[in-house]
Amino acid sequence: MTIRANALFVAVALAASLAALSLAALPRGGNTPVAEQQQAPALEGIGTWLNSPPLKLDELRGKVVLVDFWTYTCINCLNHLPSIKDWHAKYKDQGLVVIGVHTPEFAYEKSTKNVKAAIEKLEIKHAVAQDNDYATWKAFGNQYWPAVYLIDKQGRIVYSHFGEGSYGTTEKKIQALLAEPALA
Repeated sequence: MTIRANALFVAVALAASLAALSLAALPRGGNTPVAEQQQAPALEGIGTWLNSPPLKLDELRGKVVLVDFWTYTCINCLNHLPSIKDWHAKYKDQGLVVIGVHTPEFAYEKSTKNVKAAIEKLEIKHAVAQDNDYATWKAFGNQYWPAVYLIDKQGRIVYSHFGEGSYGTTEKKIQALLAEPALA
């Protein structure tokens, strides 16, 4: 093999390896395969609940729960917030519970006063839990803002979406989960 061919071979192998690593690092999203579905973890370490008394996922069995990880200065979170608010308004009377888990990126976002002001300004009506210590974030294995997790009536995570977009797909999944029979 010539030096030029050897260098080309190494370059192609390196590019293929990097591509494989990049694909492996992409977040999972969409429907969670049945074999990978797990019970949703508890809402850990929530110091403050806003717009709601404290909620526990095991007490919400029989309902569909949308957990939305967000923070009030994240532009992507603000761009996707209208859909979250719309789903809450449309489906809350059909059994959807929306929980916004406010997980701060910056120190000033830990202030309950600042979070309350943002909730008021943004006209958020659904429950908001302050996750200042990232306990719930870590329990879900989350890595993104915004991130949406749908939990079925049995308490299993069955769908997730990271970042903006896929609003139609997410809403169809909400509708399908709400249409499932209640727990026996």
